[in-house]
Amino acid sequence: MGNPRFDIARRELGSLRKEKTIVLALAIQLFVAAFSSFLVVGLVSLYDPGASNYQVDVAVTGGDEAVTDLLRAIATEDGLVGRSYPSTGAAMAAFEERRADAVLEASTGEDGRIHVLAIAPDSGVETTAVVVRVRDALRQLERSERAERSNYLSTTPLTVPPAANSSPYFDFTYTVLVPLLLFLPVFISGSLVVDSLTEEIERGTLELLRVAPVSFSAVVDGKVLAAGGLAPIQGIAWMVLLQLNGTGVDNLPWLFGMVAGLAAIVVTLGATVALSAPDRRLAQLLYSLGVLLVFAGTSLLPLSPANTAARLAIGTAGVSAKAAVFGLVVVGVVALVGLRMVVEQVDPNELG
Repeated sequence: MGNPRFDIARRELGSLRKEKTIVLALAIQLFVAAFSSFLVVGLVSLYDPGASNYQVDVAVTGGDEAVTDLLRAIATEDGLVGRSYPSTGAAMAAFEERRADAVLEASTGEDGRIHVLAIAPDSGVETTAVVVRVRDALRQLERSERAERSNYLSTTPLTVPPAANSSPYFDFTYTVLVPLLLFLPVFISGSLVVDSLTEEIERGTLELLRVAPVSFSAVVDGKVLAAGGLAPIQGIAWMVLLQLNGTGVDNLPWLFGMVAGLAAIVVTLGATVALSAPDRRLAQLLYSLGVLLVFAGTSLLPLSPANTAARLAIGTAGVSAKAAVFGLVVVGVVALVGLRMVVEQVDPNELG
């Protein structure tokens, strides 16, 4: 027969560890939020390399007329500087000596078309920035050539729509940052449920909880609601912080409902996995794979969670997006009811 004092101390130690884990998770998120401005700038550079202030020097060589048109196109792009070189050898020498970031060799074919050979460095992030800037210059060259030669066409082409001048920070905020801040608490809540249940089973503290005048299903419900209830609150708190920082976020009640529905589904998945595979490592692995499969599958849908969250936050959500949120809430409620039925079929004495 075990020592009651030892069992109580072990239970208190387990609770203390959980509280420390939650506090540490919140502290890490607050630390990340404190450097949000720097993170946004850095992540936008990865999301859209053309948005950075990195200057690219391009060595241009080739035929006179083609070089002139190419230099004119390069001059229209911000952060791109073109310099003409008399020969390909001189341009390559400047490239090898790091005086040029890329080489563009332009020539005019017999059919009057301009052919451009581009040479860029093979060094990861720098290559990405150079290729993006050079690509924009070549697109500008193509547009200018089409405009100059439009008089030779037998039919009038369709008008090219004006280039979009939207900020990359706008795209990144609503398509990446907002869904990330909304869904990250959901993933953490499911993981907390898995850890909470498996630790109770592995440490034997579940038996102590059963001594209390509550049923086993009530214990599971309490852990699920405690973890799942924090996800929508934290997600909306992030949205409020974005608003205080000058970023407009619409439809907060609908975003709350969407996160609540997703949290119900995810924590139900975590609890089911923890009861089916009480081993902590195996349960976390199965939970992670299950969440990845669910979100990878839903990302293929037109109204994926990320797309729905972005449209709601921007304020362009129609009836279909709100119907998707309502559907998530219904599925979440059904999942919670299904979990209750599963828990009632589980024998706590066989766990462990």
